[in-house]
Amino acid sequence: MGDMLEFNDIYQEVKGSWNDGRLRFSKQNVVYKSNKTGKVDSIPAGELNLAQWRRVCLGHGIKLGTSTGHIYKYDGFRDTDFEKISEFFKVNYKVELSEKDLSVKGWNWGTAKFSGPLLSFDVNDNTAFEIPLSNVSQCATGKNEVTLEFHQNDDTEVSLMEVRFYVPPSQTDERQDPVEAFAQNVLSKADVIQATGDAVCIFKELQCLTPRGRYDIRIYPTFLHLHGKTFDYKIPYTTVLRLFLLPHKDQRQMFFVISLDPPIKQGQTRYHFLILLFSKEEDISLTLNMSEEDVEKRFEGKLSKNMSGSLYEMVSRVMKALVNRKITVPGNFQGHSGAQCITCSYKASSGLLYPLERGFIYVHKPPVHLRFEEISCVNFARGTTTTRSFDFEIETKQGNQYTFSSIEREEYGKLFDFVNAKKLNIKNRGFKEGMKGKIDEYSDSDEDQHDAYLERMKAEGKIREEGNDSDDSDGSGSDESFNPGEEDEEIAEEYDSNASASDSSEEGEDSEDESAKKKKAKKPKVVKEKKERKPRKEKKQKDTGGPKRPMSAYMLWLNSSRERIKAENPGISITEISKKAGEMWRQLGKDEKEEWETKAGEAKRQYDKLKKEYKESGGAVSSPRKEKRKSGGKKDEDKKRKSSGGDKEKERGGNESFKSREFIETSEDSSSDSDHKSKSKKKKKKESEEEEEEAASTPASSDEESD
Repeated sequence: MGDMLEFNDIYQEVKGSWNDGRLRFSKQNVVYKSNKTGKVDSIPAGELNLAQWRRVCLGHGIKLGTSTGHIYKYDGFRDTDFEKISEFFKVNYKVELSEKDLSVKGWNWGTAKFSGPLLSFDVNDNTAFEIPLSNVSQCATGKNEVTLEFHQNDDTEVSLMEVRFYVPPSQTDERQDPVEAFAQNVLSKADVIQATGDAVCIFKELQCLTPRGRYDIRIYPTFLHLHGKTFDYKIPYTTVLRLFLLPHKDQRQMFFVISLDPPIKQGQTRYHFLILLFSKEEDISLTLNMSEEDVEKRFEGKLSKNMSGSLYEMVSRVMKALVNRKITVPGNFQGHSGAQCITCSYKASSGLLYPLERGFIYVHKPPVHLRFEEISCVNFARGTTTTRSFDFEIETKQGNQYTFSSIEREEYGKLFDFVNAKKLNIKNRGFKEGMKGKIDEYSDSDEDQHDAYLERMKAEGKIREEGNDSDDSDGSGSDESFNPGEEDEEIAEEYDSNASASDSSEEGEDSEDESAKKKKAKKPKVVKEKKERKPRKEKKQKDTGGPKRPMSAYMLWLNSSRERIKAENPGISITEISKKAGEMWRQLGKDEKEEWETKAGEAKRQYDKLKKEYKESGGAVSSPRKEKRKSGGKKDEDKKRKSSGGDKEKERGGNESFKSREFIETSEDSSSDSDHKSKSKKKKKKESEEEEEEAASTPASSDEESD
């Protein structure tokens, strides 16, 4: 037997909802931590006096009772866990884990028993159900009847509103009404907030950010009362999860944050955090409405009857003593400006993000608190609007994502160092443009990992710079730095070179020499590999005369069921029909699907038979023509490429078809080139060129006469 037992996925019922968490039995105590809220219940081993093993809806459960009157129930154990837990309790707690059966008869007549904070309804000495009296928000009485109303939980799909008990009149003791006695037992343990007596102290006109406004805060022994001009809120101390005291970035103000579960409600709005804003310069002298003996006895030196100091210090000190919880303050983190927070935006509002020792908290609209243990990973993303900022994304284990945007680039190094030190899972180590200096400084924390994406971005950046330089050089008239990568670009350059040759009568022979140099430079640039890639364009031609492919079993079923789906769902769209049909097909049984699969198999066999007969009869005759067309088109494309390639003779005559008619008549060099080219052409091209020359001669002669 070990010194400790640990169980995961153990559930605790909280106001009608099941919250999962982890339970640990040790020699010193029993500790349960909720995964949802992070709240920890610790039961000292010496206080345990009751342990019951029960069969419940989530398998098996344990009910623990303490000498102080508290009851704790945890569900989700397996049947095989009983022996080792029972043995552990005997050895370490000296408590026997007894098996207790629950009543499942469904009777509504039994005995109500009040045991500590629980009201149990027993049938034949077996418990039928139990009601935690702390969940009762109100208790009303009538004639022979008691009505219990319950606090509502927003996390539950179905909530229990009230339970009514019929209490028969007592025949033994006529002096005490059994209905009133029942109600008094309920109210003594119920969480019914009644402002009886005087407040311990009152803070006037405090600025509250959520809920917004100025409120008078009245401190009572068991709850907090917020009194405003429009709304009042009563907050039991049992609903307070955490307290935070956070300095503002301007160093002149302080935030005091109270985390609540369940939240306070105003209509449909839920406030999970109560945020107060104080000025550091505001002081107060406070006198508690209690005697010094009562203060010493109740708060054990944490408070004194007369106190003075800063307003935020007094409020936080009183709340800490009454709630009996620690106050969380920022840790060792310091941003670029020396502040303990980072300015950022969440959703539509700007606020402050505080990196804490065990989590992050954002204030103030809406406030967000994220514990490290519920964070799956974080991500540093490039800002969407400018490179001067970046986004910090947090993804939780439940799948929720929180994006804090518009963080200044100077904060990156500090935040990255903090996240790395806390050993949080980082998605992308922050490799982004505009932050390379910061990344180099923290390359050791990245474990010297090679980033292929970063190398590719650098290479593309160099190519872009070279491209920009080449654009500038083109504008100045020099093509030497230009790097052609495709045939289209080479063709355009040849046109430019021929154009310079046509202007030689005006510019002289220097331009011809330059164009010749360009052509020589372009000769080795011919890309022959791309000619080999052309066969990719060839596609298999569909034979339209052949038999049609058979339908699958699903398509056969869909065609027969489409009208029925339309009738059952009037007004349904085509896409919704497909979606609905897919769901219905998945729900069909094997026997029903087998019928359609048999039909599909018959159709497939019929298709194979027809296809075989079609091929034997020589049905696919038209396909060779299409192949010839494709091969002919391919030859034409090859010819076009050759006209723009590296062969000198083809380069000289490659632009002949683009010359104007006047140019053909007046330029002797071009006519000689065309004659030389026509010898290597086919007969059809010769005839077309002669026709063009004849057609072009008429307007040229008219020009000579006009001269």
